[in-house]
Amino acid sequence: MLKAAVVGAQTLLGQELVKALEACEASVLPLHTGPLSTAEEEGDLVVFAPSPALLEGLDLVILVDQLQDLSLLAQFPGRILDMREDADPKTSGEPMPLAGLWPPTVLRFRGRPALEQALALVPALVDGVGEVSGTHISSVAMQGERGVRALLAQTRAILAGEEPDLGDLGYRAAFEAVPLVPRGALVEVRVPTFHGDMLLLHLRSLPGKKLAPRDAQPGVRWVDSPPSTREVAVTSDALVHLNLAEDGTRGTLVLGYDPILWGVLRPTLRLLGLEIEH
Repeated sequence: MLKAAVVGAQTLLGQELVKALEACEASVLPLHTGPLSTAEEEGDLVVFAPSPALLEGLDLVILVDQLQDLSLLAQFPGRILDMREDADPKTSGEPMPLAGLWPPTVLRFRGRPALEQALALVPALVDGVGEVSGTHISSVAMQGERGVRALLAQTRAILAGEEPDLGDLGYRAAFEAVPLVPRGALVEVRVPTFHGDMLLLHLRSLPGKKLAPRDAQPGVRWVDSPPSTREVAVTSDALVHLNLAEDGTRGTLVLGYDPILWGVLRPTLRLLGLEIEH
């Protein structure tokens, strides 16, 4: 049985990871990111303040939030998976592989952004792809619990006729779509949804080739019509739809996924050789 600790179990992502691992019959120790307050000790979620003694005998530590004292892990002999958004690439290990199990010679990996994983799927989904451009529609779930709670607070404030607090998100999200400066051929638009991200990609074939759909890989499902953010927010699969031009040289690929369910839970369990519950 896998013995793991989740540091940051009080967060939205941490809670989901604990539930997913326990559903796979792993032994999970939920840890806070630091000392617990009285309110937290008396709360519904049972978590423990981190200490070196609690880590003894564990196989794996998953970091999903900033640990107040990172020296706690300095002598940990097992595997470490760093899923923090602000993880330092120089110290948090190489990016987790896009396929396969955790290699026995590697002790530390850091998570890959869900967008990076989704874009890496394109050549495996459609044959003959040359140029790719499009739009990334992102929900606040990509910022974890902080984003979800901030959007909820902003929505409530606006409905009450008040100015929303922009501190947590840094921008006004409720009831607004916010386009960002393009990154190469990809434009990001932040939309006021809690969960579910979308890639709307324009494909052009390689010279002399035609675009053609390929068989879906594990964790990916072809659908008959473009999925909605609601549909992708309730599944651990990425939902994809392809619409081809008559000559087969151009097409529109819609790829929808949930940044937590598909972008974090599924690759984490796959890396550990565990099956995600549908």
